[in-house]
Amino acid sequence: MSDLSGPRPGVPERGVWVPDPAHRQDLAVFAEHAQRLDDAAVIRLHTRTDDLVGAWVVTGFDVLAARVVAGRIRPLDFSCAAERLASGLRAADDTGFYDPGYPMDSAWRGVLPPEGGFVHLDDVPVSVCVELARAGADLAREHGSAHGPPASLLDQEVLQVGTGPSVVGVPMRCVLALAAMRFLPETSPEGDADVVRVRVLPAWLRIDARFGSVFRRRGDPALVLR
Repeated sequence: MSDLSGPRPGVPERGVWVPDPAHRQDLAVFAEHAQRLDDAAVIRLHTRTDDLVGAWVVTGFDVLAARVVAGRIRPLDFSCAAERLASGLRAADDTGFYDPGYPMDSAWRGVLPPEGGFVHLDDVPVSVCVELARAGADLAREHGSAHGPPASLLDQEVLQVGTGPSVVGVPMRCVLALAAMRFLPETSPEGDADVVRVRVLPAWLRIDARFGSVFRRRGDPALVLR
C-alpha cells in the first residue's frame, strides 16, 4: 500500500487526488447523491489494500453505501462533508487534486465492513430490484411520516436469496438505498441481463450493483453505524 501519511516536501498534508476525469465524475456524483439524501452527509474516504479509494456514506435507511475509484488520499482514512467533496471535485484541476478542508472524522463512529471474504449467494435481475424499489417508494409515500418510511416497511424482507440453510432475506431498506443512491438504472429494458450480486458474511449483507454497493449490518438491529 502506498503510504502518503508521512510529511513530504511540497505535498499537502490533507488531500484527494483523482486524476482520471471519469473516476472524478463518479466520486462527485456519489457525493451529490449522498448530499441529496442528507444535507449534512459525511463521506468517509479509505485507502484499500489494492490502493484504490473506497468512498462510504451512511444513508437514511441505516444502510452503508460505497463506491470505489482509482486515486489516492492523504491521510489514508478520513471523513469530509459530501457537499464540499462534490463541489471540490467538480472544480479540480488536471491533477484531480481536492483539498477536503476541515476534518470531520468525529462524525463517523462506526467501523467499515471487511474488503473481502464475502460468500456469494446468488444474482438477482436488476429489473426485479427496480420494480421492488418503485413499489417500496410508493408505499413509503403512502404510509410515511415526517420521520420517513415506517420501520415495518423498511425491515420487510422482499427477497429471499440462497438455498437451504444459506437462505438470507434482503430487507426493503437495502433495495431503497440502492435506488436512492442511483446504483440501479432508472429503466430496465426487457431482456436486460444486468444483475445485482448478493454476498454475505456472518456480520454483513452486501449487495453489489453496477454503480455501487450497499451494506447492511446483520444481527443486532440497534447497532449504530455512525
